[in-house]
Formats: sequence, structure tokens, C-alpha cells
Amino acid sequence: MRAGLTRRGWTIVVSAVLTVAFLLVGLLVPIPYVSLGPGPTYDTLGDVDGVPIVRIEGERSHQTTGQLRMTTVSVNDEITLFGALGLWVSGRYAVAPREDYFRPGETEEQIEEQNTKLFQDSQSNAEIAALRHLKYPMKVIAEQITSGAPADKVLAPGDQLLVVNGKKVTAAGDVRAALAGTTPGQGISITYKREGKEQTATITLANATDFGQEKRDEGFIGLGAGERPDVTFKTTIRLQNVGGPSAGLIFALAIVDRLSDDDLAGGATIAGTGEIDAAGNVGRIGGIPFKMVAAKEAGVEVFLVPDGNCAEAKDNAPEGLRLVRVSTLDGAVQALKDIKAGRPVPSC
Repeated sequence: MRAGLTRRGWTIVVSAVLTVAFLLVGLLVPIPYVSLGPGPTYDTLGDVDGVPIVRIEGERSHQTTGQLRMTTVSVNDEITLFGALGLWVSGRYAVAPREDYFRPGETEEQIEEQNTKLFQDSQSNAEIAALRHLKYPMKVIAEQITSGAPADKVLAPGDQLLVVNGKKVTAAGDVRAALAGTTPGQGISITYKREGKEQTATITLANATDFGQEKRDEGFIGLGAGERPDVTFKTTIRLQNVGGPSAGLIFALAIVDRLSDDDLAGGATIAGTGEIDAAGNVGRIGGIPFKMVAAKEAGVEVFLVPDGNCAEAKDNAPEGLRLVRVSTLDGAVQALKDIKAGRPVPSC
């Protein structure tokens, strides 16, 4: 009769099984973390697969030299324990809790939709800011209309606003200013243009609190105004599989470069990052250490840094990468002109 395993034998078997199980879990089971690292960079003055990233139709597009590269962060979801350890040890990547980047219950489709929307908004803001910088005429449009509000009965999103309550509208803030001194229940006239046809209508103002707004003395129209370039040419930005708002500054600079004869890059390879609003203000973004690494590897010489990211950028900048502090599109354009001319520029 054959003897069974000894205690030592069972210990070895159990240890082996546990080791194999641990290895399988470490290799195959995702953990609730994501990895962050340098993503691809794109020259916004160039093209991808033969398609220009920034294209101007109906207006002269000037010749440019050099590169204006937008930078990205690579976010890898569903990593395993061993995968995370390997990425962390490499020193090139960081690991962060998944909940910092994805809300519980969100599907990949919802996340992709949100990032796409942010990317589209950044393109729109970049175009507005660039054309405003270049002194192209602007128009005020009905951008957001509160459902059921007085404006909802007359206006449609995209209508150009010309006159509100007898006051000419030339900036988005003019709409609210035109309501000063009015009262709920009062009728006001509004002149607008839709599909090239000018129209005038009377709107009876409401009480803001009836629409969930804070109490205000003047009448409520339920209209959010925005500004858009009043031009006949078309600006198109095409770039697949990229999301988020942080390319706004570089997109705006590329549009300015295309529509002016300044040749902003001046033959140099320049990169940067920064969210931009329609007024041209540059905002802080995330992941700048990884973006700087990607830029350096792409041969970038100068990196434009939002003012709010300067401290972090200075502490993590790759050797030899020149950091230039920017807070507005106007400032960024001037900095590039100064660099080309050999003049000093703000740094981090």
C-alpha cells in the first residue's frame, strides 16, 4: 500500500498552488488603477495620413515653417497587478486610482463621448480666440436657451442677436446689460437674424425664480449668449482618437499661424499644452510631466506651459527643454515672436 504525501509534501503542493494562483491573479486580473504615460504628439501645422490637422477654406492660408506640436497623455485602463508594477518600476509611467479618471458606473462609450465633447469645445474656443486675436469681426448668437423661457418661444440656437430692448448687441454681455431696469411681465423687442433674414419680435419677460434661477430685479429672458466669428471662410480641425480640452492653445496658435504672415514657429520645433477659452485665456491642465517627456522625445526645443502648471513643470522638466510661461493667447503669440527674434520671454 502506497503511503500518502507527508506534511512537508502537502506544504510544497499547497505552496505551489498558491504561488500559481497568485501569478495568475497578478497576470490576468485587472486592478482598479490606470497607468499614465507620455502619449503621441501631433504637429498641428502638418497632417495625419495626408489630411491637414488645421485647414482653412475660403481664406488665404500662409506658408509656415517649423512645427507646433500638441501633446497628449496615454491613459491605460484595465491593467493587472504585475503590469502596474512593471510600469511603475520603468520610471516612465505613473499609476493612479481608476476613480480619479473614471466615475463609478460610467461606460467606455460615455467616457469617450465626454472626451470628444471636450475636444470639440476646445476646437471651437481655439477658433474664436484665434480670430479674435487677429481682429476678425465677431457676432453674438443665441447659444443656450432655457426650455419654456420667453426666449424659447421666439429664438433658436444659432440665431444672431442684433438689438435687445433697443440696445445694439456687439458682445455677449450686452444682452444681460440690455435687461437692466426691466421687470418681469414687461414686453421688450428683440431683433435677430436667422438664415440671413432679419426679424423683430416682442418677448414678455418672466421671473427668474420660475425657472430655477436666483432672484433678480430685472426680467428674465432665458437666453445664454455667445460670440462667434462673423466670417465667410471655414476653419476645420481634424484629428482622430484624441480627446479632452488641453490642445486648445496649440490649435489656436496653429490657426493664427495659418492666417498671418508671422511664421510663429520660425523653423523651430515647438510644443505646448493648455486649455483655452473663447476670450483667449489659457488654463491649467493635467499630466504635464508626461507631455513634456513626449515633447522632448519628439525633438521639441521650446515648451509652452500654462501659468498654473509652471511649478509642476519646472520640477519635472526633461533636461534641455526650454519652458515658456503663458497665460493668454496674445502672450503666447508674443512669446513665439520674441523667441524668433532672440528676445527674452517669461519662463517657469
